[in-house]
Amino acid sequence: MTKLEIVTNLYEKLGFSRRECASIVDTFFETIKKTLAQGENVKISGFGNFIVKQKKARRGRNPQTGDEIEISERKVLNFRLSQVLKDEINNYKK
Repeated sequence: MTKLEIVTNLYEKLGFSRRECASIVDTFFETIKKTLAQGENVKISGFGNFIVKQKKARRGRNPQTGDEIEISERKVLNFRLSQVLKDEINNYKK
C-alpha cells in the first residue's frame, strides 16, 4: 500500500477533501519521523512499536574485495508487531 492509497482510503471513508486527507497523512508521518529522529520510540496501540537502537562500530569486510573495513556507529530502526496485529495477520481470511 502506498501513501496515495492511504490518502484515497481516508478520502472515501471520512469524506474530507483529498487535499485535507493528504495533509493529515503527511502530518502523521512527519510526526513519527521527527520523534524517531530524536531517538524516541513510537508505540501505536494495536499496531506495534518502532524502536530506535544504537549499533556500535564494528569491523566488517567488503564483499567485493575481501578487505577489512570499519563500519561506523549508527542508529537502526526496528519494528515489532503488537500481539493484536500479529493475531489479526495470522487469522486473516480472504
